Amino acid sequence: MRYATFGHRTGLRVSEYALGTANFGTGWGAGAEPGEARRIFDRFAEAGGTFLDSADGYQFGESEELTGKLISADCHHFVLATKFALGAARQPDISRTGNSRKNMVASVEASLKRLGTDYIDLLWVHFPDELTPMEELSSYWDDPGSNATPRPHGRDTERRRR
Repeated sequence: MRYATFGHRTGLRVSEYALGTANFGTGWGAGAEPGEARRIFDRFAEAGGTFLDSADGYQFGESEELTGKLISADCHHFVLATKFALGAARQPDISRTGNSRKNMVASVEASLKRLGTDYIDLLWVHFPDELTPMEELSSYWDDPGSNATPRPHGRDTERRRR
C-alpha cells in the first residue's frame, strides 16, 4: 500500500485507497452482515489500508456502529472520516437534516457514540444544502466549547442534480 498526505495543508497521512463503509450493515435492506463486513475490513487492513470513510446516514447509522467495532482494537492506526447532512433516522424530520450548526453538532455527537470514539479525523458535509453559509459551519471549529473537534474538515462541492 502506498500513502499520501490528505490535501495540501493537513499533514494527515492516509492510504491511497479508502475503504467506503456504506454497505456495512443491512439497515437499507441489503448490505454486508457483520461477519462479511469484518472480512472486508480485515482484508483492507492486511493490505495496509488505513483510511475509512463512513457517514451518519449509511445503513441508518448501522455502518458507523460496525465500523466502530471493527477499529476498536486499534482505532489510532486508522484515519476515520465521516459525513453528515442526511441524519441517521429512517424517517428524519426537517430539524434533523441539512447543514446547520445545530444538525452538525447533533450529528457529530451521535456519530461519536455509534463509532465508540471521542474523535473523528475528518468530517465532511455530505451534501451541500445551498442554504447554510460556510461561516455557520466554520463556527463549530472556532468554538472552544465543542465537545469533539474533528481534525480536518471539508465540504463536498460537487453539485447534485435535482
